[in-house]
Amino acid sequence: MKRIAVVTSGGDASGMNAAIRAVARTAIDRGWEVLGVRRGYAGLISDNFLPLGPRSVSGIIQHGGTMLGTARCEEFKQDNAQIEAIRLLRARGVDALVIVGGDGSQTGALRLLEKGFPVVGVASTIDNDLAGAEITLGVDTALNVALEAIDRIKVTASSHQRAFLVEVMGRNCGYLALAAGVAGGAECVALPEIETEPESIAMELRSAYERGKSHAIAVVAEGAKYSATALTKYFDEHRERLGFELRAVRLGHVQRGGTPGAFDRILGTRMGAAAVEHLERNEFGLLMGLNRGEITGVPLKDIVGKHKPLDPRLMELAGVLAR
Repeated sequence: MKRIAVVTSGGDASGMNAAIRAVARTAIDRGWEVLGVRRGYAGLISDNFLPLGPRSVSGIIQHGGTMLGTARCEEFKQDNAQIEAIRLLRARGVDALVIVGGDGSQTGALRLLEKGFPVVGVASTIDNDLAGAEITLGVDTALNVALEAIDRIKVTASSHQRAFLVEVMGRNCGYLALAAGVAGGAECVALPEIETEPESIAMELRSAYERGKSHAIAVVAEGAKYSATALTKYFDEHRERLGFELRAVRLGHVQRGGTPGAFDRILGTRMGAAAVEHLERNEFGLLMGLNRGEITGVPLKDIVGKHKPLDPRLMELAGVLAR
């Protein structure tokens, strides 16, 4: 191994810079050269590379997002784009590629591997829906951003004795909503995995007032059956019957930003370093992920395209604690 490249792909996540820094410095410590790929797979197929030295990655660990940039690239799903990426990597003398990203990014990693190019993945997505890792890079910081917002909203909700709906990210996976609901003391959560009707949410919120609470909070994943917009409309139409009004707050992409917490900085560092260690041993086609406190390598072919279910015990606990 003489030269490797690192790419961040798909949705950005806090801690990606820590992973880039760890990949670069761990590889340089072994005498290898390191290239960074700008703008994800789009940069990979447009020959958008830059050299990474020890100073290139200085002062980036505390920043959110990714210093390499990222993009979603539909074109990369095509065989000819993957073949072109491998051609460009080989033309630059790159021996292996580290891919930091979620399910779509690791699907791309597997396609490169199947075409004969050595890859190692780093599990990174705020949705925490990637099989092969108990918690992925960026989740902890995104969850704390959502939690801070819920705590602030709860203050004004109590002051005015109002009900609030807080929409968090999670198109196909409700982990962020579920975890934020439990940690934030929400009265109910609505997830993509479980169909929750507006009337059910209304009853949970009204029940909170009947139990003497001064506020009522519902946390809704953006991919739930009924969006924040649909729920707000329902509550407006039935305000007289329900006896209270609902205010909605959509956190959106604010959850992706902010300073990475210590957990994500350490996790990104550990997974980035582990990726290089596996490359040194010529162990390819693996996803670096945190499992039972250790960074493990799980074969990409075993995890790509598989949906990681929510923990049913956490879902049960959310209902118990809302009382």
